[in-house]
Amino acid sequence: MYKQTLYKIVEPVKKTTMSRLNKKKLWKYGYNKEHDIVVISKTGKIGQVVEIQNLRIGLPLKPKSVHLFDKNKWQRLEYPKELSKLKSIFDWRAYPEEAKDQWYDYIDEEFKRRDEGFWFENNGKPTYITGSHYMYLQWSKIDVGAPDFREANRLFFIFWEACKADSRCYGMCYLKNRRSGFSFMSSAETVNLATISSDARYGILSKSGADAKKMFTDKVVPISVNYPFFFKPIQDGMDRPKSELAYRVPASKFTRRKITANEKQEELVGLDTTIDWKNTGDNSYDGEKLNLLVHDESGKWERPDNILNNWRVTKTCLRLGARVVGKCMMGSTSNSLDKGGNNFKKLYNDSDVRSRNRNGQTKSGLYSLFMPMEWNFEGFIDEYGQPTFNNPSNDVYGPHGELIDVGVIDHWENEVEGLKSDQDALNEFYRQFPRTEEHAFRDETKNSIFNLVKIYEQIDYNEGTNSLAAVNVGNFQWVNGVKDTQVVFNPDPNGRFKVSWVPSSSLQNRIINRNGIKYPGNDHMGAFGCDSYDISGTVDGRGSNGSLHGLTKFSMEDAPANSFFLEYIARPQTAEIFFEDVLMALVFYGMPLLAENNKPRLLYYLKRRGYRGFSMNRPDKIWNKLSTAEKEIGGIPNSSEDIKQAHAAAIEMYINDHVGNKGDGVYGNIYFNETLNDWAKFDINKRTKHDASISSGLAIMACNRHLYRPTSTVNKKPLNLNIAKYSNNGNISKIIRNE
Repeated sequence: MYKQTLYKIVEPVKKTTMSRLNKKKLWKYGYNKEHDIVVISKTGKIGQVVEIQNLRIGLPLKPKSVHLFDKNKWQRLEYPKELSKLKSIFDWRAYPEEAKDQWYDYIDEEFKRRDEGFWFENNGKPTYITGSHYMYLQWSKIDVGAPDFREANRLFFIFWEACKADSRCYGMCYLKNRRSGFSFMSSAETVNLATISSDARYGILSKSGADAKKMFTDKVVPISVNYPFFFKPIQDGMDRPKSELAYRVPASKFTRRKITANEKQEELVGLDTTIDWKNTGDNSYDGEKLNLLVHDESGKWERPDNILNNWRVTKTCLRLGARVVGKCMMGSTSNSLDKGGNNFKKLYNDSDVRSRNRNGQTKSGLYSLFMPMEWNFEGFIDEYGQPTFNNPSNDVYGPHGELIDVGVIDHWENEVEGLKSDQDALNEFYRQFPRTEEHAFRDETKNSIFNLVKIYEQIDYNEGTNSLAAVNVGNFQWVNGVKDTQVVFNPDPNGRFKVSWVPSSSLQNRIINRNGIKYPGNDHMGAFGCDSYDISGTVDGRGSNGSLHGLTKFSMEDAPANSFFLEYIARPQTAEIFFEDVLMALVFYGMPLLAENNKPRLLYYLKRRGYRGFSMNRPDKIWNKLSTAEKEIGGIPNSSEDIKQAHAAAIEMYINDHVGNKGDGVYGNIYFNETLNDWAKFDINKRTKHDASISSGLAIMACNRHLYRPTSTVNKKPLNLNIAKYSNNGNISKIIRNE
């Protein structure tokens, strides 16, 4: 049975505290620092607190009564025919005065729902939707007419409302599946906000100017045109403009209290609010102040356009000094990494709410949201808007009465199974309909030198079986902080090490001392590979990571054979911290290290501390053929073409033998997806970009050092033993004489 992980109900606030603050209506819309929740309620009261992608959101308290539709599910409320005939405020003025009174309460209620949201019974369950979601469902026209209610969209709008409410946030970075409705939802929100704002600017960008224009003309304009008169300001220019919507008269004038029969057109104060679109480019909207920027198809910006560069520019359009005054709605599937996907991936990763600076903001300023495809896949949403994850045991019907007899998970897996013989087609399917973030950023396979089928089989296996739970995160430390004694591993969710196996206590810290030099006591069990760095800081602050991998061999000890058990990919504040991290890992496991010696500071560090015996010499040369430096510190160069080829061949050998499906449902036991993904992208001509591949390949070479031993080529002369040779021809043997 499928178990969803998209959201959960949490209780970060004591019930007594919540009740006390609810009674006095003290919950304010926005970020509540004391309880670390974002309150989206505008009533002063909160009920459930939900956590969506690590963001805790306080929902409004359920009212005493909620709306009950005839069929116990969402239905668009019928717009009174009398009002539907009115197209503008001027039509309303001409409406008989005695007939207006019956509609004031209706209009006021619609404004209230727009602001506070809406509660209704959905299959017997009280359900809350935000005001923006209500405007989308009730008053927005899309390509199929009226939108369906979907639970996935409910969670999307709740998350978006939290982004709007949180003063630390610049908006959302939404990683989606294809045809999930983002373009229509963002268009609806643009119109919703623009029609209640004065002196405001709303902008649209997409993967091309033509796409932005199409979104404006085919989505934004029709939604605006079809608004009811009491929400729709008077606009300048054409009814269906091609480049800009300009509003003059504010919708807020049309509430019961403000609508008057004698108010003349020229007395109405204009909104001076516009919605427009721009051509795609790094500097689009540069220097302009925006209340909302819609970024559609952000993961598909191809060169020379760069979504990262554009965001650095447009981010400044959303703030005045330190104050965030506008928001961004960014959403997309991802292209292959070299076609804009990599930039979007970086932006998405920089939007993780768990990683904030001292000002409480993420690196990008945005909040990331990933909606797995099973939540919002056409044909597998039931009549109540709920996704049909598993094969139904009873009859389940879609919103239009169609029978759903299979679960979306089985359907998706069947599609995957049919594409396994075509890895590029499979990866494209993953990107379009991802169940994980890994799927969403799957790259094309054309340039890979390794068996990507096996690599991705392993990644999928790791994700599907929760085998990543077998990986512990933490740091190594000297006991009591005393160096060169004993090392222990301390779990820490923010640690730099990932380990999947820890040796028994009898095998830990095994060191052999010879002539004042320390040697590894578990040399027979495995080895480490390392890609080091020498400089603590870099000019751009980016620099390569230090990387360390541990790999076991086959041995008689209690240890998994041919298994990567440690991954370290990090760049601590100083190189010395990295060196000490490496040293502690070597001591704890008692295994040797093969490292590149073109960045020798790590190897000199080991030698100075008395651990020269842990640094392996290059396996392809005998001692007498080593250089002076190689004799002193060990290591292997990265400049030799032979070494590069041997290194790549080592990874290739390991992947073919120990990664992916090995038959009979048995899979490899490498649980480090970051390493697997680095192998998938490995470019032998750009090795410096692949820290994980370098260190893991060296670990494989270290464990198979016998394969690289040089063979002796000694020319030996044949020995002359002076033994006479005779001819057997004839009756008498005659000696054969060499001329």
